Amino acid sequence: MTSIPIVRTPAALRARVAEVRSGGARVALTPTMGALHAGHLSLIEIGRKRADFVVASVFVNPTQFAPGEDFASYPRDESGDAALLKGAGCDLVYAPAAEAIYPPGFATTVSVAGVSAPLEGAARPSHFTGVATVVAKLLIQAAPDVAVFGEKDYQQLQVIRRLAVDLDLPTEIVGAPIVRDPDGLALSSRNAYLTPAERAAAPALQRALVAAARALSAGAEVAVAEAEGRAAIEQAGFDRVDYFETRDPSDLERLGPGPLSGQARLLAAASIGRARLIDNVAV
Repeated sequence: MTSIPIVRTPAALRARVAEVRSGGARVALTPTMGALHAGHLSLIEIGRKRADFVVASVFVNPTQFAPGEDFASYPRDESGDAALLKGAGCDLVYAPAAEAIYPPGFATTVSVAGVSAPLEGAARPSHFTGVATVVAKLLIQAAPDVAVFGEKDYQQLQVIRRLAVDLDLPTEIVGAPIVRDPDGLALSSRNAYLTPAERAAAPALQRALVAAARALSAGAEVAVAEAEGRAAIEQAGFDRVDYFETRDPSDLERLGPGPLSGQARLLAAASIGRARLIDNVAV
């Protein structure tokens, strides 16, 4: 089987995109950090439905990891990722080295205020500046008509939507539904860190979110539903709950403490063993 083409520099990426655009093709981009699973491949499928040529970037972005986080140990498998992308119908892999994204003398960062501040922004203060900077670069380099991001990283999706609007980037940002294992655990590259016992406990995160969402839809007070959700996660054996909160689905402003009067998004992050898991559900 012919292997999928891989380019490693912005110049090579731009040349290939320009070539396909010259024939009138629409281009989709799916940014990833590799260690791909079925959730990533669902993004490729959505890209194929919305464009004629699909590019997937595979880049473990160092600037979105804080000191002491898992940048060095983050799972990497370029050959396996390339095979999966080929099978999913991806047309091109962009796998730059860090020096291609952050060349010597690099001194510019992109920060998105407001929507990036709570939740992950509070737990990982430098995270979204790293995300916004690399995504801005990828969108500029690939110049796609559409870019697809998973809703598991819901706050990241809202940050990127704000980024594209504020910088007048002519790319449609599309959110893709969360892909889950049969027991409800959201697929994540970091699930590989889970021991068998931790993997058995991990679906409690999604169960707590679903139970809280049902309670809120039935008129429960936000403060009560959140407290019960946090307690359920802790009782399941998680070591730490960073947040379990009810937020406005567009700007992520805090909602509550009383009953809801409209739509909301419940978001949670919790650690068990080496794995820090995030998830969310709509209310």
